[in-house]
Amino acid sequence: NVGRVAVRGGKEEGRWFELIVVFCHCLVFLFDSSGDSTMAAFVNGVSSVRVGSSTASSFCGNVGRVAVRSSIKVTAPKRRCTTMMAASGEALEDWLMSNGVKSELSTTIRAMFAACKEISYKVRTASCDKVACFNDFGDEQLAIDILADKVIFENLTNCGTCATASSEEVPKEVEISENGSYSVAFDPLDGSSIIDTNFSVGTIYGIWPGSKLTGITGRELSASGLCIYGPRTTMSLAIDGVEGAHEFLLMDDFSGRHGSWVHVAEFFSVAEGKLFAPGNLRAAQDNEGYKELIDYYNTNKYQLRYTGGMVPDVNQILVKGKGVFCNPASPTAKAKLRVLYEVAPIGFLMEAGGAKTSEGKQSVLDIPIDSTEVKSQCCYGSENEVKRFEEMVGVPDFAETSVNP
Repeated sequence: NVGRVAVRGGKEEGRWFELIVVFCHCLVFLFDSSGDSTMAAFVNGVSSVRVGSSTASSFCGNVGRVAVRSSIKVTAPKRRCTTMMAASGEALEDWLMSNGVKSELSTTIRAMFAACKEISYKVRTASCDKVACFNDFGDEQLAIDILADKVIFENLTNCGTCATASSEEVPKEVEISENGSYSVAFDPLDGSSIIDTNFSVGTIYGIWPGSKLTGITGRELSASGLCIYGPRTTMSLAIDGVEGAHEFLLMDDFSGRHGSWVHVAEFFSVAEGKLFAPGNLRAAQDNEGYKELIDYYNTNKYQLRYTGGMVPDVNQILVKGKGVFCNPASPTAKAKLRVLYEVAPIGFLMEAGGAKTSEGKQSVLDIPIDSTEVKSQCCYGSENEVKRFEEMVGVPDFAETSVNP
């Protein structure tokens, strides 16, 4: 019913008026904050314009009302707003400053954004197979995940605020700077085995205060993020003390800088909805609870949305505002996700964005990270879906958090 106008003067006039109203609302997003007030006033005025002998109805209640320097809420019927689209397109640096993020943490976060921008360019332009990449002359280069690993270490070394870093490629704590205030654990390119198919892949990272990445939990995270290299490059970010999870878009400026990061959306809640992404599906062969859970999804006509890349498969829950991702274990298909590099950073982001998380009986943020090799099953999604996972799958003996290779 958006833009529908009651018109006595004829259907044609009504159609033209609908187009004008929609067009005016679209224009709002093309103006920066200095022009928003003028456009907002004009659009609000349109809602009372007379067409023929009849007054136009209001534009979708309050949805058409644009507040200066604020976000536009995108709501779904009968549920709380899950996503707010940011109209201003605030630059990353300005957004971090306006949200009062500490200088050292801001610097560390920006180092990860810079690294992911570089990785995005390399992923987009490299000719890769499962093992290696090739340049224009056909010479074999570093495998793309090793290249991504190198880029992140270089950026963290240069930022000056990182004390310790650890990559899933070589799961060791590496001292970066004696004067650093934060430590970063990351999976440089999750899904690298499917990159040759041109599926979306991503980078996962968590930023902890201090100089240690063991003897900690996900509860202590200062920030975490997921970078998705797909048709667009986006970063979903959560920061301790900043409400919600936030999406940034890499806007290409067609220069040697390969673009800049702009804040485009906020995520505050995950509602119930029939969308599922089942990881480690082979575990359903000898994990009876998981088999029953998959049968439940199919019987109740859930939509399957699964690519095999954990980053896009989890991030879609924030973007869609519904759904569930799970990755259980079984006697023959053990848990392989490392808590330090994947499970905890993703859990921190998801809970900030309004989702629930579980390893079968408790939040993934409560899993002790006693070594870099701790592995666990996991589930992320809406409250009822995560409860269903705990009830039907739980934590059997074979699924206990482990450090087994």
